[in-house]
Amino acid sequence: MPIYEYICDSCNHQFEIQQSMNDNALTECPQCSGKIRRVFGLNSVIFKGSGFYCNDSKKSSSDKASGESSSCASCAAASGTSS
Repeated sequence: MPIYEYICDSCNHQFEIQQSMNDNALTECPQCSGKIRRVFGLNSVIFKGSGFYCNDSKKSSSDKASGESSSCASCAAASGTSS
């Protein structure tokens, strides 16, 4: 379940709450009962290690012999398009 961040317009109380994506957004501050709004923050996903980019893929034995990398030819990043 995702964690959503809220801020109160009245008292500036900022808090996070774990909610289902199907739950309605909260509307009342737990401290002052004022109106709150959902804050959109930065994504917390971090990719570490190899294998996330086309230049990290393993070359086949025929690519090693010819010195070419066919894996990047079909990569969306190499062609300038996104999927």
